[in-house]
Amino acid sequence: MRRYGKHTDEDDIRSRPNRKGNRPRTHIRPKHEDAAEGMVLTVDRGRLTCLVEDRIVMAMKARELGRKAAVVGDRVALVGDLSGQKDTLARIVRIGERASVLRRTADDDDPFERVVVANADQLAVVTALADPEPRPRLIDRCLVAAYDAGLEPLLVLTKSDLASPDKLLELYGDLDIPYVVTSRQELENGDAADRVRSFLDGRITAFVGHSGVGKTTLVNALVPEERRRTTGHVNAVTGRGRHTTTSALALPLTGARGWVVDTPGVRSFGLAHIDPSRVILAFPDLEPGTEGCPRACSHDEPDCALDAWVEEGHADPARLYSLRRLLSTRERKEGD
Repeated sequence: MRRYGKHTDEDDIRSRPNRKGNRPRTHIRPKHEDAAEGMVLTVDRGRLTCLVEDRIVMAMKARELGRKAAVVGDRVALVGDLSGQKDTLARIVRIGERASVLRRTADDDDPFERVVVANADQLAVVTALADPEPRPRLIDRCLVAAYDAGLEPLLVLTKSDLASPDKLLELYGDLDIPYVVTSRQELENGDAADRVRSFLDGRITAFVGHSGVGKTTLVNALVPEERRRTTGHVNAVTGRGRHTTTSALALPLTGARGWVVDTPGVRSFGLAHIDPSRVILAFPDLEPGTEGCPRACSHDEPDCALDAWVEEGHADPARLYSLRRLLSTRERKEGD
């Protein structure tokens, strides 16, 4: 039932008093100019662990950020209680612009992207030479994701005491990717950590790898004061490992400048979000040859200009083969 007529005088309309006594809601958001800068170290069920100066601060995302989520590696602005004391909670009010974003999807037909880490500049792909057996297609997929995100790849081959790395290294020789080969004994005595650390100095490096390859064991050797659980094992029937890391965690590198981001073991690395035009940027010797390619060229079709570019001697045919092998990973399963 309508209380007032169509043409009412505003003075005649009664307003309800504000019983709570708080200020009326407004669309004008505070600028938080005094917010402190921090870095997200890990995310767990809506709570974000951040480094603010030299303090570890627990925080939550401010409502005003809406659906925008902060991830490990993000540079953020925080307000509230920044003391880092127990049972205190700050608020993240801004998320800084990201220099890089490493993403993946669950499968190649999955439209939902998952951000693995932000602001990293290197991706260390860790794979065992045996127990479990190496999976080149999964390595290829990680490399494609690295090139798409603008990250420099690094191959870390573990368990060389069980198998030779020569065959796997030959497969990636034409890509000119730096690599480190380690054994279980070298991991235990610290020699492997010292050699890997030389590639990490001054960088933010995300570590990815199949479960059971020794990724977290390596991270523990690089950051011994922050040891993570490494009790996983490899299933003798499936050849797959058990996850020992359940959430990504950024750790300051011991004995050098830089950060190590340990991520959960992956069993698939979907590439639904990948744009082939970004992957070609990792092949500067081939990129000029794409000028004659048709629009939206996949670089693996009859009209692709790269074939003529290579035939004219501008680039090594092995490099074109490597590019097309990587780009074709979306059509192949990791276990192929």
